[in-house]
Amino acid sequence: MGSLSIWHWLIVLAIVVLVFGTGKLKNMGKDLGGAIKGFKEGMSEATEDDKKTAAKSEAAAKPEAAKPEVVKAEAAAKDKQA
Repeated sequence: MGSLSIWHWLIVLAIVVLVFGTGKLKNMGKDLGGAIKGFKEGMSEATEDDKKTAAKSEAAAKPEAAKPEVVKAEAAAKDKQA
């Protein structure tokens, strides 16, 4: 008795169709689908923005590696001073 059978759901569906009509149900379904699509697009844009921000902050946090030619030039300059 706790679960609803298929006949219960069919009766509920018939009552909903009678109360709202098929046109209004179709419009509500279309609006719901558009809202879900917009939500998914917003989430994917937010994820892309988060990835770009994380990449920029990681690049800024890493110290730039010294280039070998710069190190050699600095060592040569120190040798000339000494």
